[in-house]
Amino acid sequence: MVQTLEQVELCIPPLNTSCMSTLVSPKATFIKTLLYCISVVTVMLNLLVVISISHYRQLHTTTNVFLLSLAVSDLLVGVVVMPATVVQQSCLFLDKITCDVFLFLSFILTSSSVGSMVLISVDRYVAICAPLHYSSMITTKRAKICVSLCWLCSVIYNFIILKDHLSQIYMFNPCSQECTVFISYISGVVDFIVTFFVPVTVIIVLYMRVFVVAVSQARVMRSQIVAVKSRTLTVVARKSEMRAARNLGIVLLVFIVCLCPLYCPFLAGEDSTVDGSSALRWIFSCNSTLNPLIYAFFYPWFRKSIKLIVSFQILQPGSCDFNIL
Repeated sequence: MVQTLEQVELCIPPLNTSCMSTLVSPKATFIKTLLYCISVVTVMLNLLVVISISHYRQLHTTTNVFLLSLAVSDLLVGVVVMPATVVQQSCLFLDKITCDVFLFLSFILTSSSVGSMVLISVDRYVAICAPLHYSSMITTKRAKICVSLCWLCSVIYNFIILKDHLSQIYMFNPCSQECTVFISYISGVVDFIVTFFVPVTVIIVLYMRVFVVAVSQARVMRSQIVAVKSRTLTVVARKSEMRAARNLGIVLLVFIVCLCPLYCPFLAGEDSTVDGSSALRWIFSCNSTLNPLIYAFFYPWFRKSIKLIVSFQILQPGSCDFNIL
């Protein structure tokens, strides 16, 4: 109790000018500047993805509907979450409503990103393992409905998880300028199962199946065996589908690596206080920067789209019908 009171005395200054976060060292200034730069890069890259998929008709595919959902989530991370995590280190984060909104939005974006990754995995699984049924099972309309449900469920789920904790946001935090929320072990386990264990398991199982089928089909393609016998049809997936599965597999792998550190405290059996400015949260947020970089490296259409946007050719009449594939 005495230690808590001492912390309160240190965190709640008697004068408005004595806030500890205003004592900025050159190292702290450099780190904040770097984080702001990462935020700007994240916004610019994901904005290019959103514009590309939304504008060019050739990119209006079911797979890109899921990529668009992921890009919107990453864009909001760069616009809201990343700058807010830097700002909250100062005395500006004293408004409880602002803190609640920031935490709520941060959790929603995490859940929506996880949901988008699961949808991408299902899309690639059907495309590779059931190519004959892909066009009938995965339509653009159904993809949009799935994305909408993903975001709606993220909002409802995180409201249920956080409503009690957000109403007591300062009970567990003696420093008034910090924006944190206490997560009990039980709530942490529930969130771990719903947001991490089940989705990651689904992603891994589906992509293991995709990998096995892709390898077997690659062998068929190398031996040039395409047999049509009476009622038996051997279907070989197109190289483009396999390439898309490989590229999206890299996106999923990077996502899982960035997501794992968030749940280390729960795996260790500890109660946790979630702080948006923590290193673990930043590792996951940086995934929003890495995703469009992966697109730029592996997707020719994204590189071509960037050239058209930067050169303002996108403003030409009929530019939405340009051939960028």
